[in-house]
Amino acid sequence: MSAADPPLVRVEHRGFVARLTLNRAAKYNVLSAAMMSCLRETLEQLGADRSVRAIVLAAEGRAFSAGHDLTEMGSEVDLEGMRALFVTCSELMLTIRRLPQPVIARVQGVATAAGCQLVAMCDLAVASSEARFAVSGINLGLFCSTPAVALSRNVLQKPALEMLLTGDFIDAQTARERGLVNRVVAPDALDAEIEALTASIVAKSPAAVAAGKRLFYAQSELSIEAAYALAGDVMANNATMNDARQGIARFTKRAH
Repeated sequence: MSAADPPLVRVEHRGFVARLTLNRAAKYNVLSAAMMSCLRETLEQLGADRSVRAIVLAAEGRAFSAGHDLTEMGSEVDLEGMRALFVTCSELMLTIRRLPQPVIARVQGVATAAGCQLVAMCDLAVASSEARFAVSGINLGLFCSTPAVALSRNVLQKPALEMLLTGDFIDAQTARERGLVNRVVAPDALDAEIEALTASIVAKSPAAVAAGKRLFYAQSELSIEAAYALAGDVMANNATMNDARQGIARFTKRAH
């Protein structure tokens, strides 16, 4: 990429919300190695910024993301090269999970394969009614194994496997019904819906939100006994934080 090329991602700050936009519309925002590295680095920078309370992940053009750049997966790439590519992808996805702020996908168009995985890894997702989703690698003889990790943690087993085994597209409303996205709105209402959702989140205690996000994912991988033990400890610590102390005091004062 030359110095004259536009940035792979753009970042805009709107109050407590950072909007990160994939900026390769002409290439359907494919997740090239460079794009994934840039996206991860930018997310890590935003994660460390205490003035940022929510992150919106958006994209330019007709596609949210068409997944991996298949030109980087040609026959000249050996097994170690393939492994390195998917390590880069997995680290990007895990970065989203590790951030203290909620990450909300703004899905305006098609999200396929690793692009669908990216939506699934975001904490929340709002989609245009024109958006469509697929994990379509199987159509090329390539089962979408890494997208399956994210998809299976959003969608029930049989619908997830149907998507993975057929490669067929689902529309935005079906994606909402299956749990892949939270809300579906008309294209011209997408930004307003995102703004309403982020406004609700940034009005809350950032310390409680960060602790809650971390707990939510950690407990889901545990037995129910271990989950309750962890949740009780997290909640006890949360209850002694200043935001919670003040909130409880306000409530009890009103109650009397």
